[in-house]
Amino acid sequence: MKDSTIGIHAGEPKTKAGDPVVQPIYQSANYISGGEEESYEDVRYMRLNNSPNHETLHTKLAALEGAEDALVLGSGMAAISNALLALIPLGGELLAQKCLYGGTAHFLNDFFPSLGRKVRYFRDEDDLESLVNSHTKAIYVESISNPLLGVPDFDQVVSVAKKYSLLTLVDNTIPSPINFKPLSMGFDISLHSATKYLNGHSDIVAGAVIGAKKHLKEVRHLAVELGGSLDANACFLLNRGLKSLALRVERQTSSATKLAQALSGHHKIAKIHYPGLASHPDAKRVARYFKGAGGVLSFEFNGSVAQADEFIHRLELPKIAASLGGVESLITRPVTTSHRALSKEQLNELGIKDTLVRVSVGLEDPSDLVTDFLKALES
Repeated sequence: MKDSTIGIHAGEPKTKAGDPVVQPIYQSANYISGGEEESYEDVRYMRLNNSPNHETLHTKLAALEGAEDALVLGSGMAAISNALLALIPLGGELLAQKCLYGGTAHFLNDFFPSLGRKVRYFRDEDDLESLVNSHTKAIYVESISNPLLGVPDFDQVVSVAKKYSLLTLVDNTIPSPINFKPLSMGFDISLHSATKYLNGHSDIVAGAVIGAKKHLKEVRHLAVELGGSLDANACFLLNRGLKSLALRVERQTSSATKLAQALSGHHKIAKIHYPGLASHPDAKRVARYFKGAGGVLSFEFNGSVAQADEFIHRLELPKIAASLGGVESLITRPVTTSHRALSKEQLNELGIKDTLVRVSVGLEDPSDLVTDFLKALES
């Protein structure tokens, strides 16, 4: 089945005449036992992420990514932290892409070492194989980096990982399974902040871990003990969002491309970051790996921070807010939101400037968005 069909039908319960078309919310913390439980994780209990609402999501997400199994959790960071802690043993080392979402970087820099694991970072131009040592257990990348929208050399990551029997994890939030399916390339684990595109309506916080059953078993076991479950109502809303995922992402990708093209070369924009533009250094990788470049773009404002903020406030359509992937366009300066926890030195090292503006393109008419941005820039 195609993605749009999978989003609507995969995992849904069989129905008969008189049944509801939409799966109901199972607002119950526990379930009556039939004595069929073989392990603790088989007990029907909300914290164990195995209600009917959870199971529908697990089947649907696995189908969208072409995986054996999936697990939904209480946030994107719950998905990332549980996966890394479950799959990298004590004393193990992670090789991580240098430019990451601020929350991930904060976790790896400030908490990962105290939990008995190490992290070393690599840049795209590095010889990844030369960084592998006897302690290295996994490689971590973002399929499209936040907020500079870079695309890694997936071929190098996967080939090095296979050569040295390393796990590969990828945060696939920005492209979503509609634009990129990392497991088909050889990645082991796909991670999502389901708050973003998977849900798409800016009304829940959730995360997802997707991959082989043997890996998900380890992640699920830790997640049960740490207790980061997703409640039934959030499961219901995430399932609703997945049903329109393919249509939303296709429209947002198309609109982001049009907006990036309209802004490219404008005298008030010093540099634009959108991998769907031919001028982007990773444009060839987008063409090779992705169906589309996604709905997020960023640019460095040609002026002061105060002028960048004035421009943002003159826009009429985008909401000034953190997060991305919703039906409404969102705009922010990452140094004040997603990457606020990083020091000035860390931001400078990553190339994230105070005047960097990130835009998540929504479902507004693209011509209205272009008009709004150009008007605000000219004023």
